[in-house]
Amino acid sequence: MGALVGSLAEAIGVTGFTLGLSFCWLGAILLGVGFHYQKRSYAPYCAAIGWSLLGLFFYLQSSHFVEISDPILVAMTAGALPAGIALGIWEVRNWERAPDSLVWLRGAVVWSVIPYYTVYSVPILNMAFVSFTAHSTEWLLEFAGMGSYEVGLMRVDLPEGDILASQWEGSKWILTEPLGESGFFVPFSHSDGTPVSVSFILACSGLQSMIIFVGAIFALRSTSWKRRVRALLIVLPTIHVLNVFRNAGIVWLSDTYVNWTFLGIGMFDFTHSYAAKFASLFAMFLMAIALFDILPELHKHILRILKPLMDLIGGPDTEKSS
Repeated sequence: MGALVGSLAEAIGVTGFTLGLSFCWLGAILLGVGFHYQKRSYAPYCAAIGWSLLGLFFYLQSSHFVEISDPILVAMTAGALPAGIALGIWEVRNWERAPDSLVWLRGAVVWSVIPYYTVYSVPILNMAFVSFTAHSTEWLLEFAGMGSYEVGLMRVDLPEGDILASQWEGSKWILTEPLGESGFFVPFSHSDGTPVSVSFILACSGLQSMIIFVGAIFALRSTSWKRRVRALLIVLPTIHVLNVFRNAGIVWLSDTYVNWTFLGIGMFDFTHSYAAKFASLFAMFLMAIALFDILPELHKHILRILKPLMDLIGGPDTEKSS
């Protein structure tokens, strides 16, 4: 699939990166049409194409997560394309009978994708989030007495190597060229200049987790703005604080236990790709439970979206009991 998209990009004279990002934006916009203009005759087809394009975009990211050995994100991205196509077909066939929970899911995906990829696609915003995350982590490490660290200068990872952001000739307002794996990043070092094997990129900011809740809360159209804003004021600072603790733990453990391994997995990979991922998912689960008291509508939608999966896992007995 990646080769097919690459060939298409070459045929129309753009990079594979640009074409893939175009799939994301076009898919989000079309799905947004299905969410905000669902009474229009063209809305189901817009939603169907939107689901499929977004599924394709996330599916194309799976090769990257294979390279960095992140099994959770490999599974999630690899399943995005078949799930997107299946949702699109279901939307067209059942548009008039679509439950409120599926309508909510459309909005939740739209308003998760658009803010995140706005930050990703605008370099000045991308760098601001990376810098804020790195300095917050450095402050916590110093405050907790876990060492004396310094945040380096912002750098840009390009296919031919990394350079200082101040030397980068690309646009600061719209990302038009593919970057390397790290994108915009800041290195970490000890106060004596000794480098630390951990750098900070956009994925370290916790923005993905924040945006998931932003989309889920924003899409609750039947809920008053007062309750939605109150929920956001609880969720966003909490995620940031938890994420800073997560980052500080990864830095300290990776820097302290340099030679530690478990089944051939180093300390950084173990803490970052396994321990921290499971801890983050568990924290999001607990936060969602706390939000259900403020937004019971959110609880209702999530349960209805998960019901087919739970019925499949539980088998016939679950269906009868429900």
